[in-house]
Amino acid sequence: MAKESVKARDKKRRLLVQKYATKRAALKAQGDYVALDKLPKNASPVRLRNRCNITGRGRGYIRKFGISRIVFRQWALAGKLPGIRKASW
Repeated sequence: MAKESVKARDKKRRLLVQKYATKRAALKAQGDYVALDKLPKNASPVRLRNRCNITGRGRGYIRKFGISRIVFRQWALAGKLPGIRKASW
């Protein structure tokens, strides 16, 4: 499980990216890289990292479900994910 500070930092970055998205797009279209450089660094979408919504884990993230592989396995075995079952062949 990730530290609460890491989860909070990620949440803050996501809000900043959303806040400055239109402004960044406009500045990029104009080619005004000086003004673009003056925006906060955390407003860049490149600085985002996919994290598990439950644990905050940064690795083993399954994009379709928004959770890590560990939580995915636990929930799948518990039957909490509809349509998912353990493979056998």
